[in-house]
Amino acid sequence: MKTQTKLWAVVPAAGSGSRFSKTELKQYQYIQGYTVLEHTANRLNSLDLAGYVLAIGEQDNFAKTLSFQHSDKLHFCWGGAERVDSVLNALIYLSEIADEDDWVLVHDAARPCVTKECLTQLVQTAQTSNQSAILAIPVRDTLKQVESQNQIKKTVSRELLWQAQTPQMARLGVLKNAIEKALTHDITITDEASALEYVNEPVQVVQGRSDNIKITYADDLELARLILQSQNHA
Repeated sequence: MKTQTKLWAVVPAAGSGSRFSKTELKQYQYIQGYTVLEHTANRLNSLDLAGYVLAIGEQDNFAKTLSFQHSDKLHFCWGGAERVDSVLNALIYLSEIADEDDWVLVHDAARPCVTKECLTQLVQTAQTSNQSAILAIPVRDTLKQVESQNQIKKTVSRELLWQAQTPQMARLGVLKNAIEKALTHDITITDEASALEYVNEPVQVVQGRSDNIKITYADDLELARLILQSQNHA
């Protein structure tokens, strides 16, 4: 009899953060006494995880000094040059301790505001449908296609467009295979869904929330601080 599949999380946290600051890493900025990375990992730990893997840079001596919830479930592995390399390294690490049919959530280190409700909805949807799934929100603004010299060519219909977020969820073996195949064929992988799409693996969207922001620029940090403060007092 096959045992019930487990749920794991992967957080690629080896990025240089060049768009945030040339000297500081966004995941190690402090909000309410904790780093962004701690907030992010602790949100994931609101789920019943079998374990979670942080893929960190080889020169990173700071991550292992932080206070994460459920530290007994915490694993570290080396990240890579690009986000996709870090994710693949973490999946390879997980393959040694997890079953290929186990589910894995991949979540950006700089998304500390994802809610427990969104996480739970994503997991339930993927497991119930037995299909890969991602958090996303419908595009709300009018989109313009712009060419040279900042001239608008046309308005792009937003009717079928969604803005991808994380976490993105798939079975471990399926996602690892998809990323490896895509990289072998030099396909640009911007998120896990793009790798799954390449191998024709169905992926569904689960509507998330607009406050699940990704801290990319310095002023995003203040916005994240306000969101976390608001969520904590809700």
